[in-house]
Amino acid sequence: MTVPGVHFPGVGVGLAILRDGKLLLYKRMNAPEAGHWNIVGGKVDHLEPSVQAAKREAEEETGLSIGEIEFVKTSEQIIDADHQHWISLLYKTEDFSGEPSLTEPDKLSDFGWFELDNLPEPLSAFTRAIVPHLV
Repeated sequence: MTVPGVHFPGVGVGLAILRDGKLLLYKRMNAPEAGHWNIVGGKVDHLEPSVQAAKREAEEETGLSIGEIEFVKTSEQIIDADHQHWISLLYKTEDFSGEPSLTEPDKLSDFGWFELDNLPEPLSAFTRAIVPHLV
């Protein structure tokens, strides 16, 4: 069995969710980058448009209802420590409803809203890639 990101470059998405100048971050429990703070996201499924993947992953991980999202940039992450390689389409939004929760406790251990100039460490690679485009 071949695994995206491990046996060949995977295609992923990330969504920066902003509210009142703060960024929603979740702490990862699994590779790649276990223990890192991360914007929500995941892999794009076969034949799934990346915009839909970003919304789906965000809704699954947060419990929020996501509205319109805006493309920010493409980012490539080669994570030597986990032997993973991802090409990620990064988006942002302030259009959502609900309150975030910990809906995937087997994948994510904590979450919170953080000021853009006071983010927790360590940050994941694709979170570091999008942050300069959010200020």
